[in-house]
Amino acid sequence: MDEFALIRRHFAGLTPQGDGVVLGVGDDAAVLQPVSGCELVVTSDTLVAGRHFPAETAAGDIGWKSLAVNLSDLAAMGARPRWFTLALTLPDADDTWLAAFAAGLRTLADAHGVALVGGDTTRGPLSITITALGEVPTGQVLRRDGARPGDAICVTGTLGDAALALQQGSAADATLRARLDRPTPRIDAGLSLRGLAHAALDLSDGLFGDLRHILDASRVGAVLEVDALPMSPAFRAAAAAAASRCALQLAGGDDYELCVCLPADAVDRAAARLDVPLTRVGRITAEPQLCLVDAAGHTITPSFTAYRHFP
Repeated sequence: MDEFALIRRHFAGLTPQGDGVVLGVGDDAAVLQPVSGCELVVTSDTLVAGRHFPAETAAGDIGWKSLAVNLSDLAAMGARPRWFTLALTLPDADDTWLAAFAAGLRTLADAHGVALVGGDTTRGPLSITITALGEVPTGQVLRRDGARPGDAICVTGTLGDAALALQQGSAADATLRARLDRPTPRIDAGLSLRGLAHAALDLSDGLFGDLRHILDASRVGAVLEVDALPMSPAFRAAAAAAASRCALQLAGGDDYELCVCLPADAVDRAAARLDVPLTRVGRITAEPQLCLVDAAGHTITPSFTAYRHFP
């Protein structure tokens, strides 16, 4: 089938008119109408086969995850998702694969009311690029540069599940595998943290590396308490030694949880607003360095390095 037939067959249901879509798929560009009094938040991510997901990953899971990682970025900014574009590079136009990919994409898009408004298709090694657009009331966006000494560092959900699933491959527990293949973007948490969090980001490359983005932008340091890192029951049961757990939780990546810096006296208030657990894992310091400590306060020298996109 040609490019336009492919789009009509598999993605037409993702392209509704209305809800801010003045002109959607089918023209040279989309025309969108943001809500008055809101700022537009834009993010883009590319997923490449063999780099960002195992080659054997199911097509529906790839569709879901491609959108989820972008929605996670919007969640970290406190933005409500509205629209997205899709640039899809395919080795060939496999109708069965495309139907499953579109179904996974549609399931998550429908759950958050996000509309597909444009994109492109071409032939080549499998890769998916999504650009997602969201809105946040003027002046309420969550940023990386607002952390202050004394702030509590908190994370949503649990850490390390996806990294352990990737490590274990086909032997991984189904719960862990779902965290790798179909991560949950913390949209509601991001919306609830507006007006409370001083800084926030999503955890794609691991807490140990990602937190440094907040520290650099805010010109502060941090102490992380490794024994406080939240674990799911499946992770606790499957991960072996404590040192291995620490590396998976801090540097494994693919968590897509939120890391937020909050006034210490606002943590309980923030936790009460969220639909997911919020765990305090450290504190912001004035000294510009990142230290790891155990439950007794002893400094730990990491035996791992942060994830790098260009090793």
